[in-house]
Amino acid sequence: MRAVVQRVTSARVVVDERTVGSIRHGLLVLVGIARDDGRDAVSYLVDKVVGLRVFPDDDGRMNRSVREVGGGILLVSQFTLYGDCRRGRRPSFDAAARPEEARPVYDELVRRFRDRGVPVETGVFQAHMAVDSVNDGPVTILLDTGKAF
Repeated sequence: MRAVVQRVTSARVVVDERTVGSIRHGLLVLVGIARDDGRDAVSYLVDKVVGLRVFPDDDGRMNRSVREVGGGILLVSQFTLYGDCRRGRRPSFDAAARPEEARPVYDELVRRFRDRGVPVETGVFQAHMAVDSVNDGPVTILLDTGKAF
C-alpha cells in the first residue's frame, strides 16, 4: 500500500459538482492499494498515519498527531500511486489491485481509522473526483507498506 499524507488546513472531494467528503484541519491521505495488500498492510498504515507527529506543539515543533490536535482524515483512493513509468510514456498499473480486490481493503482502512477515534471522510471509490486541499506547511509524507516489512 502506498500513501501520500498531507497536513492540511482544509480539504474536500467533489464528485459530479457535489462535495462528498471534507475536513477542516487534519490529514489528506491519498492511498493506493497493491495486489498483495492485506490485513498487515492495513494495520501498519493505520497505525503509522494516526501516530504521525506532524502537527506543531506549543513550541512550534512537529510533535503532535492528528488525534491530539482534534483533526480529521480525508481518505481518497488513488490507484495511480502504483503507476510504473519506467518503460515508455504511458504508466502501467499492473501492481495496483483490481477494483474488486481493492474495495474491501479500502473499506477496512476506513473502518480501522474510525475505530481509532479519528473522524474520517472519504471520496467515492472508483469515481472521477476533484480533490481540493490547502497544504499546511507544506508537510507531505510518503508511506509505502511494501518497504515496511
